[in-house]
Amino acid sequence: MVTKNNLPILIRIFSFSILAITFVFLINNVLTIWFDWPGIKQLFSQYGLFGFKKLSKPLEESVLTFAFIQLFFYFISVLFVIFYVFKSINQTLESDAEILSKFTAYIIRSSFWAVLIVGAADLLVSFMVVEKLVEPILGEFLKVKLVIPNFRITFVHFPLILISFVIGYFTRTVGFIWLAVLVVGSEFSIVLSRFIFEYEQAFQGDLVRFWYSALYLFASAYALMHEGHVRVDVLYTGFSERKKAWTNSIGSLVLGIPLCLIVIFLGMVNKASIINGPVLSFEITQQGSNGLYLLYLMAIYLAVFAVSMLTQFTSYFMSSSHKLLKY
Repeated sequence: MVTKNNLPILIRIFSFSILAITFVFLINNVLTIWFDWPGIKQLFSQYGLFGFKKLSKPLEESVLTFAFIQLFFYFISVLFVIFYVFKSINQTLESDAEILSKFTAYIIRSSFWAVLIVGAADLLVSFMVVEKLVEPILGEFLKVKLVIPNFRITFVHFPLILISFVIGYFTRTVGFIWLAVLVVGSEFSIVLSRFIFEYEQAFQGDLVRFWYSALYLFASAYALMHEGHVRVDVLYTGFSERKKAWTNSIGSLVLGIPLCLIVIFLGMVNKASIINGPVLSFEITQQGSNGLYLLYLMAIYLAVFAVSMLTQFTSYFMSSSHKLLKY
């Protein structure tokens, strides 16, 4: 029976379960797309469950084992959530919301450093390639390798992304103001180089698009953390604290969280989906070796946007629920 005493426990289990299942989905997506695990859709198709068409050729026993492991991850994640909630039974919804907000801040902070460092590094590499400076400075081997997407992404981008998440852990400022300044500065440099020095390359425009997209998508969760998103203020500002809490909790639960889940699940539904496709093929600029090799990262932006917004909407739902139970 649901009472006011056990309602916070149920809200905590529900909220954390949404996040846990989503993160398991992301892990399973990596296993399926990159390591050729079958996925739970193949498992359901094996037995014709939940409307999936039965496979004409059954899965091999070893492959079926991997599919069951992926399904098992979901059950384990929910059990872990229940264990965590009851272990921290005295923790309030407000405390949980604060933890989730800090995690959201870490995601977007690290992502900011990633787009800053990777963008600057790839700009330098592309400039050296275009101006034929790679061979005199770095040698014949890197001259050939740095124009190959797999090599540049694996040995330049990925290490810098990992470093960015380390930097994000030790820093506390998000840095979107500086990213906005850099967008303006990079656009201004294009104007100067084009009209004064008559110099223009594709990588200059790519960098502006790369940074501006990050500024827009990553800052969404940051704005939500600080109540920066626009509501119908003519109504909201006149609400009591209780009505505001109802508005925020229902809005998060009915609109915010489902939207983020749709972006994540549809963006990663198969290998050709809008997020998986560009990442799997290491999609780069349409300008060949003259542009930045960062188009695949702009697909990852959608995943970062959806995950950070989902985490923050869940935090918002929990904090609003805490206010409703308090009044």
